[in-house]
Amino acid sequence: MKRIAVLTSGGDAPGMNAAIRAVVRTGTQKGMEVFGVSLGYSGLIDGKFIPMGPRDVGGIIQKGGTILGSARCEEFKTEAGRMKALRALNGNGIEGLVVIGGNGSQTGSYALSEMGFPVVGVASTIDNDLVGSDITIGVDTALNIALEAIDRLKVTGSSHQRAFLLEVMGRKCGYLALMAAIAGGAETVILPEVDVDPHEIVEILANAYERGKSHAIVVVAEGAKYNATKLAEFFEEHNEEIGFALRVTILGHVQRGGSPSAQDRILGSRLGAGAVDCLAKGEYGVLVGWVSNALKATPLKDVVGKTKPIDMELFELARILD
Repeated sequence: MKRIAVLTSGGDAPGMNAAIRAVVRTGTQKGMEVFGVSLGYSGLIDGKFIPMGPRDVGGIIQKGGTILGSARCEEFKTEAGRMKALRALNGNGIEGLVVIGGNGSQTGSYALSEMGFPVVGVASTIDNDLVGSDITIGVDTALNIALEAIDRLKVTGSSHQRAFLLEVMGRKCGYLALMAAIAGGAETVILPEVDVDPHEIVEILANAYERGKSHAIVVVAEGAKYNATKLAEFFEEHNEEIGFALRVTILGHVQRGGSPSAQDRILGSRLGAGAVDCLAKGEYGVLVGWVSNALKATPLKDVVGKTKPIDMELFELARILD
């Protein structure tokens, strides 16, 4: 294999640039020509290939986001769109493709692989919901941003006797919320995977107030049935019971930005290099992830359409430690 391409797709994640850098430099070391694809699957359809060498990826490992850009692409979800992408790849002499992204991105990888093109996915999403990797690129940075927010909210909460509903990202996966709640010492956590009665949250906050706590933190996953906004509306009817003044903080895309942590830089580097090794060995149609403290290639057919469950033992730990 002499000519490969790399693209980033879906939501950006801190550490994507480390993975791009690793693909380019590992590929070059193996004697390959490497091309970056601008703007994900949209750029793939349009044939936006950029030659990339080792110097082109110098100084990017510390940058958040993705230097290649990312875009949602409805056209790629159609057979006609995927055929355009395939023609663009073949027309430019590309023999293998590395796709850095999460669930939606790897669904696209699998579709191309089923059409016979050599594709290797790299597990990258702050949601950490991707089957085939214990931890994905971007998770550590996003978690630390959420933790910093909790620490800061505790300071202002203590000054004003307030409770905060902190909503974090994660789509339908509660991993970020759960881990942030444990690490941040939150009073409770609301997850998509676990049904909750909002009356129970009222009771938890009221008990914290009665114990003399100066603040309270409830971490809420954005995909939960009762997100932070809905909980705040419910709590308006129970202000006297809660005791605390209540505020809502929604982190949103703040969690995606900023410089990647050391862990995400290292993980991105290892997974990116591992993806090129797979292409070089002729191991296609797989997702390269980190499982049991080692690189592992999982068939894409075992990845797509699935969501990794949360560890319920950790949820019980969060309940014990609140």
